[in-house]
Amino acid sequence: MEYLIGAVLIILVISFISKGIVVVRQAEVIILERLGKYHRTLQSGIHIIVPVFDQIRSINWRYVKQDYKGNNYVVQKSQSRIDLREAVYDFPRQNVITSDNVGIEINALLYFQVTDPKKAVYEITDLPNAIEKLTQTTLRNVIGELDLDKTLTSRDTINSKLRDILDEATDKWGVKVNRVELQDINPPVEIRSAMEKQMRAERDRRAKILEAEGDKMSKILVAEGERNAQITVAEGQAKSRLLMAEAESEAIRRIAEAISPNGMDPAQYLVALKYISAFKEIVGTNDKTVVVPYESSALLGSISTLKEMFGKTKV
Repeated sequence: MEYLIGAVLIILVISFISKGIVVVRQAEVIILERLGKYHRTLQSGIHIIVPVFDQIRSINWRYVKQDYKGNNYVVQKSQSRIDLREAVYDFPRQNVITSDNVGIEINALLYFQVTDPKKAVYEITDLPNAIEKLTQTTLRNVIGELDLDKTLTSRDTINSKLRDILDEATDKWGVKVNRVELQDINPPVEIRSAMEKQMRAERDRRAKILEAEGDKMSKILVAEGERNAQITVAEGQAKSRLLMAEAESEAIRRIAEAISPNGMDPAQYLVALKYISAFKEIVGTNDKTVVVPYESSALLGSISTLKEMFGKTKV
């Protein structure tokens, strides 16, 4: 009998001691109350408490989830430990009205982290539910200030504005809102159809503009190429004429040097050559009638000039 009583006492002592030892895992904390009042926060590690006087605070948080069919359901979670890691809360889809009275459906993600467990337990009744409702109302206010086009193209601005508002509002709850993301923004079916038509029309317009600009640029380049080619040809002809003139000038200069001892004008030599060439063409025709120019004396003078120059010309 004594052994039985001793065994029972030992079991009671071991049970009492085991209840007085609490092990907290990494990145978790426990709220400890003594006689119903907040006593201290147990960080990660091993702790010894008084089993009868000290009690671990139980936390009941309610989450709203959504199944694959889009139906919402509530999950009631009772826990004694608070996770200090960053948590992701996927809010159910909700209808929001823009400033131009277009109803859209938005699905949001919220990344938050508990920074003060005491405030998260004692400053708010149901932290996840409070964050959800606050996010929904804030989202309605932010989207209500924007029209549909701004809402669809300003996600980063909306995310940043939501994060700032929620972070400031949840600070007294011991929560840090790190990021807010809008997953989906779904306008009504008729609005999406109109937007697709508008997008196709805009793409067609841009394609026509690009085609017209390309055609215009092509014509400009062709015109510039033709103009440059004409300029090049003109420059080539001008250079050719200049070279011929320089060569002819050099020939006249040499003739003048050759006949200068006799005191003759080199221009007469050139005129004589022109007259002889022209007269040869007249005589070479099949016409029976030959018209001798009035200036025949000039021709004879030219031939005389050639004779005097070379002394071997036969007339």
